[in-house]
Amino acid sequence: MEYRRLGNTGLKVSEISLGSWLTYGGYVEEQNATSSIDKAYDLGINFFDTANVYMRGEAEIVVGKALKKYQRDSYVLATKVFWPMGDGPNDRGLSRKHVIEQCHASLKRLNTDYVDIYYCHRYDKETPLEETLRALDDLVRQGKVLYVGVSEWTAEQISEAVHLADKKLLDRIVVNQPQYSMLERYIEKEVIPVSEKHGIGQVVWSPLAQGVLTGKYRKGEKAPEGSRAAQEKYNGLFGLLSDANLDKVELLKEVAGDLSISLPTLALAWILRQQNVASALVGASRPEQVEENVKASGVKLNEETLARIEDILR
Repeated sequence: MEYRRLGNTGLKVSEISLGSWLTYGGYVEEQNATSSIDKAYDLGINFFDTANVYMRGEAEIVVGKALKKYQRDSYVLATKVFWPMGDGPNDRGLSRKHVIEQCHASLKRLNTDYVDIYYCHRYDKETPLEETLRALDDLVRQGKVLYVGVSEWTAEQISEAVHLADKKLLDRIVVNQPQYSMLERYIEKEVIPVSEKHGIGQVVWSPLAQGVLTGKYRKGEKAPEGSRAAQEKYNGLFGLLSDANLDKVELLKEVAGDLSISLPTLALAWILRQQNVASALVGASRPEQVEENVKASGVKLNEETLARIEDILR
């Protein structure tokens, strides 16, 4: 496993990190979740990601229990706040009340005194940005949060937050968590340039495009039994499971085969070609998937291969 600095901070995170969205706390039984976390830790992954909203806190409980056996300073733990955690008018968003209360609730579920990274899971148009940044700054000063991040914020929203934090002498955003893969590249145009300018690193989710870039789905064929696409609630995998994308996948398989690596390894290595990306956040329902994904760390794709991939993705 190789490690990268998170933006301009001194924090080093594994190039491959392990998340818990759509997996731990419900979709995957606890034993498999714990085994996947243990395998990740053994293979050098030091970065674990969850969120309060994943199964309404259950994922945090599973992750916290699994990590408890390890020395706290040996891993980086991230969670998030924004989405509804109840039916009340203040049970959502980025108000001071919700941010502070949910941080305390997350710490309790994770059974830890602090989280390394606390993300604003989305932008809250109903709360003044300064209110949110001051609440996060207070958590940092109290030692309950070490670094502050955002997820799926636009380049404009990131810039606004950085300038306001500098003006008010508040703790700065250091990481963004956007969706990014060979099949979803919107951050390349504005988000990455703005982030590079302000020393903000990317920790990207869905780097394998919800499993489409594993090669297990084929055009005209029924989704494999037990796969995410086979479940009605994930029908179409958020628009990624299209015939056009499946055609690209078949061509990408040939590229991977010529390099004697798997398609997931190729897809993750392609993401890590971006220096602004600190880590690719993968999910795993079995330890074997973790073993496969970590193979991408340290893989360098040459210019010829990158050009070939670019032709396919166009």
